[in-house]
Amino acid sequence: MMRYLVINNSSVKRIKNITDIFHLLDIREATREEYGYRIKPFISFIQKRGFRRDSFLEFKRYLSRRDDFSVTTKNKYLSVARIFLKEVYRRGIIPLDITQNIRNFRQIKRHKVRGFSEEEVKRIYSWINSLAVNGNNIRIKCLLTLLVFQGLRQVEIVRLNVEDISLAEKVAFVKGKGCDDKELISLHPYTVEVLRKYIEMNRIYKGALFRSNSNNSKGKRLSVRGLRQIVRKALRAAGISRGKVHGFRHYFTTRLIKIYKGNILDVARYTRHRSLNTVRIYNDEEEEISSLGKYYRAFVGLRA
Repeated sequence: MMRYLVINNSSVKRIKNITDIFHLLDIREATREEYGYRIKPFISFIQKRGFRRDSFLEFKRYLSRRDDFSVTTKNKYLSVARIFLKEVYRRGIIPLDITQNIRNFRQIKRHKVRGFSEEEVKRIYSWINSLAVNGNNIRIKCLLTLLVFQGLRQVEIVRLNVEDISLAEKVAFVKGKGCDDKELISLHPYTVEVLRKYIEMNRIYKGALFRSNSNNSKGKRLSVRGLRQIVRKALRAAGISRGKVHGFRHYFTTRLIKIYKGNILDVARYTRHRSLNTVRIYNDEEEEISSLGKYYRAFVGLRA
């Protein structure tokens, strides 16, 4: 990507560094980096076609023709382009907001990531329990336990410090997605047991709970990318070839929905979803699965 951009051909105003546009936004550094990555398709688009009053609408039409992008991906690119253009307008670099009255792509409110099944989770634990008990293996088991028994988001796991955990009280303080403060969560007794073993065996008594073992960042706080690599490797070793790490949170939520019999208020207390509508999506999906038998029986005896 070019370091500068002619954003207004008439006045030849230039942005010397595209990512500088996001520096004055009140967002986290990780979000800023993500925006810097997701703005590239739009910048490439207007560099090839020029910048006009209808550039944002034209970009949306261009994305709509991209069959290799999911609707979710298209909306991410479109949203970041919208943020970029509004900030460029706010700074007076362009004379008007060209994003007005242009909506994102309509998206079905159903989960694209399928959660792990009960059988798959049991297979994962059967594999990890078959390994020799050492510092590295208990580290993997601890990561998996926080995903399965606590339903923690990946970013919440890597942000954990030893000081955030009270094993005696079976609680932890978690810094959630998009949160500035930490919230108290209850720990499952099995989680407490695994955490205690992990901390004792690895002699981690302060600071980051999980640290990197890679050569380039050894001893530093484990990154989300590093966590994913560890878990994906564990899944392959356990003989599970499909599924994303987020599938554990999906499993956690649907399991609670079954146990609490669809009481989404109780479920949301443990999943910490900000919106009950998000939990309802999980609940609706589970109700649909449980009703499949009736749907199948409705056409018994009929053949096309």
